[in-house]
Amino acid sequence: MTEPVPASGTVHWVGAGLSTGSGLASLCDTAARVRLWHRTEERAAQALAALGLTGRAEPRAYTPAALAAELAPGDVVVSMLPAPEHGPLLGMCVAARAHFACSSYVSDAVLDQVPAAEAAGVTVLTEAGLDPGIDHLFAHSLIAWASEEIGPDTAASYTLTSYCGGVPAVPNDFRYRFSWAPAGVLNALRSPARYIEDGAETTADRPWTATRPHVIDGETFEAYPNRDSVPFVQQYGLPAAWKPRTFVRGTLRLDGWLTAWAPVFEELDRSDGRRIAELAGELAARYPTTEADRDRVVLAVSLDVHAGSGERWSGRYLLDLIGTEEESAMARCVSRPLALGIGHILDGSLPAGLSRAAETGERSEEWLDELREDGVGFTLRID
Repeated sequence: MTEPVPASGTVHWVGAGLSTGSGLASLCDTAARVRLWHRTEERAAQALAALGLTGRAEPRAYTPAALAAELAPGDVVVSMLPAPEHGPLLGMCVAARAHFACSSYVSDAVLDQVPAAEAAGVTVLTEAGLDPGIDHLFAHSLIAWASEEIGPDTAASYTLTSYCGGVPAVPNDFRYRFSWAPAGVLNALRSPARYIEDGAETTADRPWTATRPHVIDGETFEAYPNRDSVPFVQQYGLPAAWKPRTFVRGTLRLDGWLTAWAPVFEELDRSDGRRIAELAGELAARYPTTEADRDRVVLAVSLDVHAGSGERWSGRYLLDLIGTEEESAMARCVSRPLALGIGHILDGSLPAGLSRAAETGERSEEWLDELREDGVGFTLRID
């Protein structure tokens, strides 16, 4: 296994969108040097001022050529850009023997470059935000707890559900406010979702048609499957002797969302791409997140295991956070775990090659302890 290139201590944070929060501030405490790259140097300076980081990080005007000119071996590039731009950035990192981090799912463009990155001693940290990110930590931790109690070689069946949502802290009639690109929200709803239900793989061509009530601490939400859940059975390393009854990763919405969005679903069913883009603009204008609004992030991950002998184990993690005037809940929950992961690149504890957040129960427990200390609160209940 190739050893990772020793970290230089310099972090290049590329992009200052809605998910850039106090995680960037924490990096200013742990990294020797931080540069914030944004559309213009003035915009970068304004973003640093808004975060109270003037003088603690260096503003830069972002272009690929400008970043490449300042990139040195062992630097860390943090991509807060849209997912299609991760691949080119990673290619730049591999060429410069610099490390790469993002909070997004692994794209094919990133995955294709992992062998070259590993050979070059480059760490590729992905899925290290909220969802994906903290949800992975919760799942790995629960699976480790259950394996210790039930036994990984014991024949058993299990239900694992992982639901996450960013919702208004004060509900509105639409049961939602847009805090990120509305076109992304709508297009995600048009993408089929694959999951396991009643022991069989199931596909919902329109995810909202699979919406179900989901009760958390007495509060009813609505949940629907998102993307492809099935590969995560392997990614989470669930014991082969355990068979899934239900395995679903999905999105959480406020109760009443399905009814409130009925006209939107009709449009999604019958409209083309041009009309969807128009609809996204209309909805963003009608239901924006303003400075007066507070967002709420809810992440609930549950695991129930039933052994053939009748033994049962059940555990659940819950994160429920409301944003403040200083920082949205979403920015905190995405940027803090990402900064934590970057800290592990800086201290040399992440290997060369691909890491999807922390990928074992033991490492996940370490990250969760660090998140607690970092002010990202959550609860664990084991029955």
